[in-house]
Amino acid sequence: MKAVNDDLLDELMSYVREAAAEEILPRFRSISSDSIRAKTVADDIVTDADIASERAMSKRLEARLPGITIVGEEAVSDDPSILGHLADAELAAVIDPVDGTWHFAHGTPMFGSILAIVSGGRTIAGIIHYPVLGDCLVARPGKGAWHVAADGVRTRLSAATAAPVNEMHGFIPLHMFAPDLRSKLAPRLLKFLRVTTWRCSAWEYRMLATGAMSFCLNESLKPWDHAAGVLIHAEAGGYAATVAGEAYRPSMTEGHLLTAPDETSWHAVREAISMDDL
Repeated sequence: MKAVNDDLLDELMSYVREAAAEEILPRFRSISSDSIRAKTVADDIVTDADIASERAMSKRLEARLPGITIVGEEAVSDDPSILGHLADAELAAVIDPVDGTWHFAHGTPMFGSILAIVSGGRTIAGIIHYPVLGDCLVARPGKGAWHVAADGVRTRLSAATAAPVNEMHGFIPLHMFAPDLRSKLAPRLLKFLRVTTWRCSAWEYRMLATGAMSFCLNESLKPWDHAAGVLIHAEAGGYAATVAGEAYRPSMTEGHLLTAPDETSWHAVREAISMDDL
């Protein structure tokens, strides 16, 4: 498959929305403590909602697109070898069933469900759904990025306009960097107007794709966090590459990913952060 047509995009959105309605929202603010478990560290958690909604989406996708490779965050957590299938898969679905699980588990509505369709190593459709709001951000290559309201009304998205570095707002999850890098990076953040992190890629990409925030620097390149968001941001007019200058690919698992309003801004942010000596 080289492209996702309008009808299939609508179907994919319905799968994400239905999984959220069935498995995520009924558990929101009513989830029991014994259904919340730590994965790698104490604040990296998974809930029954993550597992159930990923299964629900996977089941729908496999029925609609037989032979599709499913690369779900929770499935990969159980079997890391699944991630290795992404680069060569003819057709793959990359799923983050509940992005922002920490927020979800603590009753904060800043979470989302992410689905990317990948073919031949590139994202051909990206969907980010916000269950509490009922809306989505969607994109396909060359088709623009769109906000789809709960009632179906579509509005085209535009990334932030270029601005001087000292007027930029951005996301940098400083806590995710190694301690020696944190101490070097932290003073450089004073060059920007404001730097924060929301601990939720779904919402950070929403802010980037709608022009509310200018840039983001990421240490962790998990495909379920970025495959959909990078496409949506790019189709909204933004620019993304690793700090080494490589175009983003969903199969990337190492490096630092930097997004900005355009390529000129990208270089300005990279220079301000002084990535070469980190």
